[in-house]
Amino acid sequence: MLNVPSQSFPAPSSQQRAASGGRSKVPLKQGRSLMDWIRLTKSGKDLTGLKGRLIEVTEEELRKHNKKDDCWICIRGYVYNVSPYMEYHPGGEDELMRAAGSDGTDLFDEVHRWVNYESMLKECLVGRMAIKPAVPKDYHEEKRVLNGMLPKTQVAGTLAKEGPNSPSYDWFQTDFLVTIVIYTKQKEMGLDSVIVDHQDDSFRAETLIKDYSYFIHIGLSHEVEEDFSVRVVENVGKIEIVLKKKENISWKCLGHPLEKHNLLILKKDTGLYYRKCQLVSKEDVTHDTKLFCLMLPPSTHLQVPVGHHVYLKVTITGTEIVKPYTPVSYSLFSEFKEPDLPNNKYIYFLIKIYPAGLLTPELDHLQIGDFVSVSGPEGNFKKSRLQELEDLFLVAAGTGFTPMVKILNYALSNIPSLRKLKLMFFNKTEDDIIWRNQLEKLAFKDKRFDVEYVLSAPTSEWNGKQGHISPALLSGFLKRSFEKSRVLLCICGPTPFIEQGIMLLHDLYFSKDEIHSFTA
Repeated sequence: MLNVPSQSFPAPSSQQRAASGGRSKVPLKQGRSLMDWIRLTKSGKDLTGLKGRLIEVTEEELRKHNKKDDCWICIRGYVYNVSPYMEYHPGGEDELMRAAGSDGTDLFDEVHRWVNYESMLKECLVGRMAIKPAVPKDYHEEKRVLNGMLPKTQVAGTLAKEGPNSPSYDWFQTDFLVTIVIYTKQKEMGLDSVIVDHQDDSFRAETLIKDYSYFIHIGLSHEVEEDFSVRVVENVGKIEIVLKKKENISWKCLGHPLEKHNLLILKKDTGLYYRKCQLVSKEDVTHDTKLFCLMLPPSTHLQVPVGHHVYLKVTITGTEIVKPYTPVSYSLFSEFKEPDLPNNKYIYFLIKIYPAGLLTPELDHLQIGDFVSVSGPEGNFKKSRLQELEDLFLVAAGTGFTPMVKILNYALSNIPSLRKLKLMFFNKTEDDIIWRNQLEKLAFKDKRFDVEYVLSAPTSEWNGKQGHISPALLSGFLKRSFEKSRVLLCICGPTPFIEQGIMLLHDLYFSKDEIHSFTA
């Protein structure tokens, strides 16, 4: 096992440190943008120092390369020379140096799991870690991770002991249908607990169970139609996926197993899986924010859980660029219920366009009918935290409003105990306020809901609150409906906003269990 640095990552004093795993950028020198890095990787320059050779790297050799001008890092068994990338890293050089000369897999997953490092660092690849000789079966550390990976034969057994009871599956058929049944052995399963993709003869179902994913991944023995149905029996945790046969013949078997089939794996170790979604509409919401509507493939079932996000991926000059976004409802007046397919074939995103950015201008230039790759959901927010709430406070800055949309919709529609739901919405100017008319109509329609706007650069005509997040603003806003009411406070925005907000909330005697922060 490689020696992983013991200090936290990012460092407590780092500018990259953020609540709930968020992060912020540090200033980069001119000519050191992501696009500049892409140009460098395509220049033909030798970025490894090995003149194109790939080598096997021992732990002893890896430890030698631990300086800024000679820095090697191992991620999932592959070693990269990141010295050329130092000045281009948005999190700063010091953050990369935390893993210098060591296995940085865990540190990488903590902050950058969504980043496609294989594409970003492909020209920096030094080689693979040398495999150690096998140890005796009775060796007491037999099941420890080696170079960020577990031998496949150990994965299922190790996780089954540490995680929830392993699910199982079965299948049966009629003349026209094939039904795959997943027994999760968990309550509170919903349509957003299972993701299904099938393409040609490949069928993939990922069931989300707490911090784990259970996979059914099969090469089907016969062809099926694109459309299918998903049903969840919530009280027993049974999931039924009904496929339509293309031919009225009896199947002798369901098919042959593919990667990860019938395994229960920690979610953080599964990697991201993408499907291509088609842009069907794009509407202006503010002067710089648009509502994008993407249509899922007909052969996909995907419902993003409340408070979770996905990653959008586009390829720019041969390099894959990925960024997280939280899906929203079409409007604040969408009836919040779990719709059946096919009405749930669309995913909506509120996206602010940054003219000098790398990804958002590309998204803005997409034409209707173009495709964007969308990952499965990520996040740690549990809907169960909303059950039996009496007071719900939402504090958002700018596009940090996006996680609040579905939480707001869900709470008002599904939590009968809710007495009060308040949103404090920070923006620079009035023109920046997303869905202002809808928010005010909702406040008029539902007396439990109230919204307060705070502007940091208002015009002289503005009569509302102004400034930045502060004890004075929060103390007046966070009034419980009665003493010791059951309360939850959600906060989202830029990293400094979240960090300062959480500190102020603790000062106002809100406990850790009463606060949930999202990363904008």
